Amino acid sequence: MTTDGGRPGEAEGSSPALSDRRDERPRSREPQPREQLSRVPGPVSGGASFQEMWRELAPVGRHRETGGYRRYAWTPADADCRAWFRQQAEARGLTYEADRNGNQWAWLGDPTAGDAVVTGSHLDSVPDGGAFDGPLGVVSSFAALDELLARGARFARPLALVNFGDEEGARFGLACVGSRLTSGQLTVEQAHRLTDAEGITLPRAMEAAGYDPDALGADPERLGRIGAFVELHVEQGRALDLSGDRVGLASAIWPHGRWRFDFRGEANHAGTTRLEDRRDPMLSYAETVLAARREAELAGAVATFGKISVEPNGVNAIPSLVRGWLDSRAADQVTLDQVVGGVEKAARAYAEAHGIDLDVVRESFTPVVEFDHALRDELTRILGAAAAGGDGAGGDDGGLRVPVLGTGAGHDAGILSSSIPTAMLFVRNPTGVSHSPAEFAAEDDCVAGVLALADALEGLACR
Repeated sequence: MTTDGGRPGEAEGSSPALSDRRDERPRSREPQPREQLSRVPGPVSGGASFQEMWRELAPVGRHRETGGYRRYAWTPADADCRAWFRQQAEARGLTYEADRNGNQWAWLGDPTAGDAVVTGSHLDSVPDGGAFDGPLGVVSSFAALDELLARGARFARPLALVNFGDEEGARFGLACVGSRLTSGQLTVEQAHRLTDAEGITLPRAMEAAGYDPDALGADPERLGRIGAFVELHVEQGRALDLSGDRVGLASAIWPHGRWRFDFRGEANHAGTTRLEDRRDPMLSYAETVLAARREAELAGAVATFGKISVEPNGVNAIPSLVRGWLDSRAADQVTLDQVVGGVEKAARAYAEAHGIDLDVVRESFTPVVEFDHALRDELTRILGAAAAGGDGAGGDDGGLRVPVLGTGAGHDAGILSSSIPTAMLFVRNPTGVSHSPAEFAAEDDCVAGVLALADALEGLACR
C-alpha cells in the first residue's frame, strides 16, 4: 500500500507501534481486576493478530510532520484503507462487498439470511486526526472474529464486519455520509450537492475512485437484514479512566449540530482606512467566538468555532467576509437550543453594532440518540458474566458491573439507531484527547476491547 495522505506534496511516515507510545502517555488509575481481559487473541485461518493488523494499517495516510492522519473520503489514502479492509476480509475467507453508498462489508454466513449481527466502524479521519478514532473499531472487529474462531464458536446468525465511508466529514463537511445515505437520512439530491474545498463534488470524487455515484441512495433492504449493530470505539473523554474501567457501554449520544455563521462587511485597505470608517466582520466574529464559550459554560454544554474562512484573506486587507462554523453539543435538546440561540443572539447584536450583515445556516443536526435499551441490557448481562469468569454468552446474572456512559460525539451507530437496534462499546482513553495526533489507548486496553467485543458477538450471534 502507499501512504499518500490524499493531498499533493504531503510526506508520510510510519506510525509508532502501540507499545512504543505507552510511556509517552500519563499513567491512569489501575483498572478494576478483570484478569480474563488480559489475554491476547492470536491469529487464526491466516488472519493477523490485533497487533499485526494495527502495525500494518498505522502508516496509511499519516502525515510525517504533524504525526496526524489525513484519511479523507475518496482520496488515495482512503483507497489504501479500503484495500486493507478487503484484504483482511479475503484472508479470512469472508464474503466481501461494497454497497451502493461505498460502505464495505465482510460477511461470515449468508448475507441474505436476515437477523445478522454486525460490527465495525470507519477508517477515515478528521484533518490531522488520531490513530484510534474509527480504525480501532474496524481492526477490533477482525480481531474479535479471530478470537471467536479460535474459541471454536458456532454461529447461529450471520455476522458482518463493516467499514462505513466518510464518517468524519473532513472532505465534504457532513459527518456520517455513508450511514446517512444508507438509512435515508441524506437524500441523493443532497449528496450530489456536497463539494470539497476545491469545488469537487461527491459524485465526481466517488467516480474518480472507481465507484458509481448514480447508485447512491437509501438501502432499506440491507438494513432490514440486520438484527443488531455493535460499534466499538475509543472513548472520547476520560470517564473510564476516572472510574478505573477498561471497557464501557454507551447509553446515549448528545444532540449536536453544525451551524455556519457568515459575517459580511466591506473589504478595504488595512493601512489607510480609519478605524471608525471600517465595516470589519472579523470583529463580530471574534466577539461571537467568546460568546459561544460563555454560553456553553453557563449551560454546562460545549460550543466550538473550529473552522474559519476569510475573504479576501490578505494580511493588509480588511476582510469582506468571515465565515465561521460552530459545533455545539449538550446533554439534551433544550440546553442545546439555549446555547445556539444565545450565540446567535449575541452574534446579531455584535454584527449590528459594527454594521455587518449576518446569515446563520444550520448545516447538519442530529437529535439525542438513546441506544436500544433491550440490546444494551443484553450486552450488560453478557459482558458482566464474561468479566466475572462466565462463559461469555451470559448465563451468570451475578457478573461484574459494566459502566454505562453517555457521549457528546456522533457515530454511525447513532445514525443507524433510528433504523436498527444499535449499541456501542468504549475503550478507555487515559487522557481523553481525541481528533488529535495525541489520541491514545494502551495496548492492553485495546485487547480488552477486542475480547469484550468477542464476548458480545458470541452472546448475540452464537449458539
